[in-house]
Amino acid sequence: MRGFSFPTRIPRPLSGIVVFAPYNPRDGEEIVKRILRIGLVTVLTCCTAVAEKGPCTTAGNNSEFLGIQTIRLWPSDAPQAKGSTCDDIPTLTIFDPQPGHANGSAVVVFPGGAYVGLAANLEGRQVADWFTSRGFRAFVLRYRLSSQGYLLPVPLLDARRAVQTVRARALDYQIDPNRIVVIGFSAGGHLAALAGTQFVPGNVEAEDPIERASSRPDFLVLGYPWIGAISSDTSHLSYCKLFNVMDRCEALRAAYSPDLFVTKDAPPTFWYHTFDDQTVPVEQGLRFYEALVKAGVPSEAHIFATGPHGTGLGKGDASLDQWPALLETWLRAQGLLNPKNPRPR
Repeated sequence: MRGFSFPTRIPRPLSGIVVFAPYNPRDGEEIVKRILRIGLVTVLTCCTAVAEKGPCTTAGNNSEFLGIQTIRLWPSDAPQAKGSTCDDIPTLTIFDPQPGHANGSAVVVFPGGAYVGLAANLEGRQVADWFTSRGFRAFVLRYRLSSQGYLLPVPLLDARRAVQTVRARALDYQIDPNRIVVIGFSAGGHLAALAGTQFVPGNVEAEDPIERASSRPDFLVLGYPWIGAISSDTSHLSYCKLFNVMDRCEALRAAYSPDLFVTKDAPPTFWYHTFDDQTVPVEQGLRFYEALVKAGVPSEAHIFATGPHGTGLGKGDASLDQWPALLETWLRAQGLLNPKNPRPR
């Protein structure tokens, strides 16, 4: 397989996900273990308790002096909303590029969390800060979660709307509407891959100007993506088992497995994984990468020899900390770090 790199094997720290709380790697790893060990009911009880400790993401400009603001994806109730609490309101939190570094590129960040919670710091804020220091305007998506009753395709509706919002308001955000990157991790990687393969072209006759814009990302970055989320195989983390939809699993798999929808129109993709990921087997990402190669989509893959699931930008690991540098090289090759003369596409 072309485009692979296998760094030297070295020790790894603990890893995991966060569920609406300040990030603690030991807590995150324990959450994943509980998901695998005791099933949905107990997990949701656990996550609800943790969620109550964290602040709600609400629309507003009260952090604008920091170059941060949050907007709702829809001005009123979102499609298929079940209520009006924080869990029912998808939002985008916007981070300005570092002064003097703006290059007209944008990134929309999809944190992971098994569709149970969101690793909002490790796979959200930290990623946004990395991109803004390189001239991007960053947008972190808080999508609706299946643990709150929002089964697929609802998170995909939020993902599409996020990209459409950024593109439709490109002039306001001072970005190029053809330089939008979507990056996702774990479940957010599954959602990002869906957004890159099941995009909508935009409806030119729509009253809502946001709906007139295409939801297709121009570039896709996937960190240890949960590509095989929809599976009846419960030997690894399974969306169907988590959310008690085993009776519909085959239909959901056929509808929401990104590798089944790759065409030549999928965006150029950068993919990172570890060989011994025990939560999301590397074979899942390989299926997506192989589909990209077969469709003729320019793609780059990096599989590290060892490392746990949920490492974000590397989390201080001497080997995994190198993957953002590989990503930066790839972004530069696409012309996304240069404010002028982006690479022709």
